[in-house]
Amino acid sequence: MRRFARLLIAALLALAPIASLAQDAPAPATEQAARATVLDFESETQLNRLAAAGKTVVFFYAAWCPNCRATVAELNARWAEVNPDLTLVIADYDKESALKGKFGVTYQDTFVLLDTEGNSVKSWNSGGVDGLNANSQS
Repeated sequence: MRRFARLLIAALLALAPIASLAQDAPAPATEQAARATVLDFESETQLNRLAAAGKTVVFFYAAWCPNCRATVAELNARWAEVNPDLTLVIADYDKESALKGKFGVTYQDTFVLLDTEGNSVKSWNSGGVDGLNANSQS
């Protein structure tokens, strides 16, 4: 799973240099748009800390799931459109049984929005960038 998240992060970070190639000179760091954060799930303690610090969504991903792969492809293509205040935590659907149980997740490609104490506020399946932004609005 860590390999997947690193690949996802690398792909997302790679988007910024591609965009700057079209310009004569790269934009100064102060002009670069803020970007949402992507992290691997490590523990419930991590989720609680992230949720207390700001808007956090857990994405239950399965490598074998075609919907999950399509969601990741869209997130990679449209990451600049994701709410920059958001932290997206990738959880392995097949390995994180306790976390699935805590949030009532029964289907891969599920997103779970957390409150400031790390509890589920809402969950939804699929939806890509538009669904992520719409469902995580305050």
